[in-house]
Amino acid sequence: VHMWLDKDGRKQRHRFVRGLMRSVAALSYLQVQRAVDGEPDEATGPLVETILRPLYGAYAALNAAREARQPLSIDLPERKVEIGADGYIKAVHRRERFDAHKLIEEFMVLANVAAAETLEAVKQPCMYRVHDEPSMEKLESLREFLSTIGFKLARGNIVKPALFNRILKDVVGKPNEGVVNTVVLRSQMQAVYSGDNRGHFGLALRRYAHFTSPIRRYSDLLVHRALITGCKLGGDGLSEADIAKFEDTAEHISRAERRAMAAERDALDRFTAAFMSNRVGASFMGRISGVTRFGLFVQLDETGADGLIPVSGIGDDYYDHDDSRHALVGRHNGRTFRLGDRVEVKLVEADVITGGLKLELLRDLDEQTSTPSKGRFQRGRQG
Repeated sequence: VHMWLDKDGRKQRHRFVRGLMRSVAALSYLQVQRAVDGEPDEATGPLVETILRPLYGAYAALNAAREARQPLSIDLPERKVEIGADGYIKAVHRRERFDAHKLIEEFMVLANVAAAETLEAVKQPCMYRVHDEPSMEKLESLREFLSTIGFKLARGNIVKPALFNRILKDVVGKPNEGVVNTVVLRSQMQAVYSGDNRGHFGLALRRYAHFTSPIRRYSDLLVHRALITGCKLGGDGLSEADIAKFEDTAEHISRAERRAMAAERDALDRFTAAFMSNRVGASFMGRISGVTRFGLFVQLDETGADGLIPVSGIGDDYYDHDDSRHALVGRHNGRTFRLGDRVEVKLVEADVITGGLKLELLRDLDEQTSTPSKGRFQRGRQG
């Protein structure tokens, strides 16, 4: 797809063609970012002025348009597993994120929008990527949680991504930044594929389809085939059989995506558990990332891994689960453990098979006592 933008990042026009692409360099995100930041290497040096700076200029324009559109801006770090030359895990750390990553993402988003627009114009079926706005139940749960940390999400507001962005902006650099990003993410609906266009809430777009990865996503391949048919680019486009089972296919690939995401998480957890297995007994700093009636999940600072402190190992009290406050509250001593609290923990067990980490509480760095809430309690186990 060829796309023409104005200085404000608005797409003026676009055109789909069939052709071959010639890659002049195989560059990593880090290479490109370093080159633009003034540290080019042998591969990037000749490309800085002719390709990279113009590309970043176009990205700056696109980014301005993105800021005006106000898509949902959740910022959660990803884990990266680094394998050493010996084939064993060398490190597990948080993945770095550069403007080079964001540049590619913005151009992919624009290409995906162009694909949806064209398919509507040529009256071809489109496998939309749809993302509905949060349900009333999820919004109410988010509202209750935010109220416990001093933020107000007013009722009656028109629900737009900008509403959440204001909250996310307010917590930047604050101790509860990570947990607020996590809770806002959990309040969102699951994105799915559909032949019916319902828009994409998170990206604040009226129409959106996946187009950029036909070698790894079947949804994109269907979009390519529909474009071939609609733009009369060949005879290998969307078949009548494809069209007849479009909705069944949408449901199937949505399920397959969820399975793939779960498999990715499981693999990452197992890699992390293998890496941590020789550090059993060591202590780590972390933050409570989940509160349930059976214990506390803690995200470790060093690796970003999540481990469980069973409620039986928290202390010598009976703990009730206050789901409105995302907290465990001691029935007798009033000791409270809340989502986002800083803790020091000891690694008790690392199960390489399941990927689970079992932790023991050493210190609650945000320790507090309170009168048991009158919220909705679920019974915990005797500690």
